[in-house]
Amino acid sequence: MNISSPRKVPEKLLLGPGPTPVEQRVLQALAQPTLGHLDKNFVAIMDETRELLRYVFQTKNELTIAMPGTGSAGMETACVNMIERGDKVIICEHGVFGTRMHDVAERCGAEVVSVTAPMGKPIDPEDVRRAIKANPDAVLVGIVHAETSTGVLQPLDEIASYAHDAGMYMLVDAVTSLGGMEVPVDRLGLDMVYSGSQKCLACPPGLAPVTVSPRATERIKNRKTKVQSWYLDLTMIMRYWGQERFYHHTAPVNMIYALNEALRIIAEEGLENRFARHRRNAEALWAGLEAMGLKLLVDYEYRLPSLTSIVVPEGVDEAMVRRQLMEEYNIEIGAGLGELKGKIIRVGLMGSGSNKKNIELFLVALGNVLRKQGFKSDISSALEAVEEVLA
Repeated sequence: MNISSPRKVPEKLLLGPGPTPVEQRVLQALAQPTLGHLDKNFVAIMDETRELLRYVFQTKNELTIAMPGTGSAGMETACVNMIERGDKVIICEHGVFGTRMHDVAERCGAEVVSVTAPMGKPIDPEDVRRAIKANPDAVLVGIVHAETSTGVLQPLDEIASYAHDAGMYMLVDAVTSLGGMEVPVDRLGLDMVYSGSQKCLACPPGLAPVTVSPRATERIKNRKTKVQSWYLDLTMIMRYWGQERFYHHTAPVNMIYALNEALRIIAEEGLENRFARHRRNAEALWAGLEAMGLKLLVDYEYRLPSLTSIVVPEGVDEAMVRRQLMEEYNIEIGAGLGELKGKIIRVGLMGSGSNKKNIELFLVALGNVLRKQGFKSDISSALEAVEEVLA
């Protein structure tokens, strides 16, 4: 094998649905010396990371940890631990990741009752209420809080109330919301919530934060059957993250360093300030896009501050838009998924990437690329709209 000079990875501006920009502090933490996964110094970092995760999840849940793997590992963790073969579950589907939750639940042996909404629209709480009434033997309701495939922010208050009144558990996907907006774990009594390190937490991909309510923890401890996944079995993993330090698997030590530093950055900014920044910059982006003459997929009241879906104008090749943004401006954005493939582009403003400079750079770059395809984008009006919002 011929290996020449050391590899140099080019720097890109990540404005897609994830991963997102990672601050130098986090990258430096990732490069710290690797310790053993039972080393007392590493255990201290684990303990601090748990406390920081509770802060960001806005919870007091004892079982709050970071699972190895990306956000999809969080989804698998939630399903394999909460579902036993033969259980009936209600899964809400209004995008690709709700559909994925349905798939994972079925693989766990569940009988799945679907509650659906069109992509780009939220789930109607009344539809969930009817499903709960028709299926009182269901054990949980699963829903995506921030649907990454569409940019819909799903209201949870009514749905959580209906589920708990019926004695069911609430399982929530917060992959693209945690760290960028409120994830109301304790306020709504959400029972199992999972996320991913590579979105608003602004950490490299590789960890899936999970928090579990005391009630759900008891369900997991009292399962009739073993968790079908040995690797994701919380009955054993909670012993490693707790006082017992029972060996289960070799923890991703350096990734825990990185997550710890990313969470420290969030704590320094403060949750309310961070939420306000994400919302303010999202509002500026929306105003700029609409002033440019573009249409957004999601109605204003349900838009996700961390991710925006833009409807591709008629006659514009969205794949070419994405390719030119990358080749000419080093900007990465996301394509549409599922039935929205070719119809939308997805833009993420997450973590340190949510700032005025990135908004303005993206709008100028997008406007220029669209002009090459014959769309008369009004870049000046877009920038003026951004200034007006941020003023």
